[in-house]
Amino acid sequence: MSEVINVPTMAEMLAQGKQPEVLFWVGCAGSFDDRAKKITKAFVKILNRANVEFAVLGTEESCTGDPAKRAGNEFLFQMQAMMNIEVLNAYEAKKIVTACPHCFNTLKNEYPELGGKYEVVHHTEFLKSLLDSGRLTIEGGQFKGKRITFHDPCYLGRANNIYEAPRELIQKLDAELVEMKRSRANGLCCGAGGAQMFKDAEPGNKEVNIERTEDALETQPEIIAAGCPFCNTMMTDGVKNKEKEADVKVLDVAELIANAQDL
Repeated sequence: MSEVINVPTMAEMLAQGKQPEVLFWVGCAGSFDDRAKKITKAFVKILNRANVEFAVLGTEESCTGDPAKRAGNEFLFQMQAMMNIEVLNAYEAKKIVTACPHCFNTLKNEYPELGGKYEVVHHTEFLKSLLDSGRLTIEGGQFKGKRITFHDPCYLGRANNIYEAPRELIQKLDAELVEMKRSRANGLCCGAGGAQMFKDAEPGNKEVNIERTEDALETQPEIIAAGCPFCNTMMTDGVKNKEKEADVKVLDVAELIANAQDL
């Protein structure tokens, strides 16, 4: 029997005359990609544990338009964005949390000029705020002393200067955070940004995700932590490519916390 996870929609909340504390923007990856669905579930379990009143748009959520814009189709991006903004404004959404840095960056920085002004936070920032306010407590448990390296997603780090929140969460697990040589503002892309996720590789002698995975494996980690579903896919594929280190796990920060809590 599959477990029942409580995920209310904005429409259901509105029918009860309630406004959620946050709207959880799931994103295409978190909705449709089997690996990323696990990140979505982990995050929802944490929200439920911390008694956060949240809601999703459900079938009313559409792609933010990030891949279209990065691939150069501005017209399609604006169409997708305007549809989403109409829905969000109709629900009077104020605060949005998302586990995808691509959605985060687009909602936060590109929707305002089209009429969509919201407070947008990445899930690592939101989880840190839950810890800081005492609504969530985490003990390291199974991650105590484990060597974990964090890969900075481009749209979280370099594009939005968010470096500390994910690292602080990893340290709260009593894990040993080991930094790659290329990290923070000098981090290297996993190879999926700019709509590269959806197209064939460019000519060259090595895939970007292999190069980045080698950066991570140099730190001899037991776990590579990610904060983005695209990075997760690219790093997982990179690890699979290396026979020696194929047992290194790639986990989202939300999964680390949910696993530490046995959620």
